[in-house]
Amino acid sequence: MAKIAVVGGGAWGTALAQTAARADNSVIWWMRDTEQASDVRRTRENRRRMPGLTLDRRITIAAAIQDFHAADCILVAVPAQALRELCRLLPTGTSSLVICAKGLERPSGARLSEVARALNPTRRIAVLSGPAFAAEVALEKPSAVTLAAESIEDAAHIAHLLKTPAFRLYPSDDVAGVEIAGAMKNVIAIAAGICMGKELGENARAALITRGLAEIGRLAAAIGGRPTTLLGLAGLGDLMLTATSLTSRNTRLGYELATGGERKNLLGPSHALAEGVWTAGAAMALAAKLKVDLPITDAVDRIVKNEVTIERAIEQLLDRPAPSRE
Repeated sequence: MAKIAVVGGGAWGTALAQTAARADNSVIWWMRDTEQASDVRRTRENRRRMPGLTLDRRITIAAAIQDFHAADCILVAVPAQALRELCRLLPTGTSSLVICAKGLERPSGARLSEVARALNPTRRIAVLSGPAFAAEVALEKPSAVTLAAESIEDAAHIAHLLKTPAFRLYPSDDVAGVEIAGAMKNVIAIAAGICMGKELGENARAALITRGLAEIGRLAAAIGGRPTTLLGLAGLGDLMLTATSLTSRNTRLGYELATGGERKNLLGPSHALAEGVWTAGAAMALAAKLKVDLPITDAVDRIVKNEVTIERAIEQLLDRPAPSRE
């Protein structure tokens, strides 16, 4: 039995804590909101983010993040833009730090593993990504994800610690490819939601998702990611799940923008977990540096910044010069 620490009081943190416990680990779970932590400790349920799910008896609610000093592995399930601050709070140690968020940091454009490594140089950094809605994982519906680390041995070890009959993890050593795939699929999902909201049809959505995957592949290749990663769970799998379902926050955001939702409500403080909003701008900055063409990402970035109307952005995408080859 390993000791697994989980950070983050959201739905994904809840699902990961529950899954780690089901994998016969001792789990210590910390969340920043002390009132929420007290309620979860008392009721054995995260009533705020996942009501109705009774926590496994092997989960202990931590009083302080410093309690993680003896953990064999730390799973970080906080929004991408909160990772830097969280990494500053972690106690010094050598156990693996597994990033379970998806995105690029704004305004640096850094991958989340780069942020974590800079602030936690003594820890081994890994990334968990793939097609997994938190509620389904928590309810033990079959799910499969990618676990990437710098060495395939580290990835396989962490994957073994977390596996259950319903939660399957595939080891990888392509950290860069997995991160770019996980971050960029949120941007393409916003575009897919817009496509759905504007009723452009299934043909258009299929074309958009396919060309979106090509964009993700170009950016991943530019930083050393492998093409095969984009065809796996972290790439095509996650994109299919996110960009075809209104359960996704990012797809829902695009849909509501396209159907007349109030921008001040959709893009105000409550949109923090629609990571594609932040990632679009960070990806465009990274793409400019690497000289990578990302037309769909550029359109999403300009739409969420209110620099172009949805209708005009669609026209501009359709008016692009005809390609000489796919």
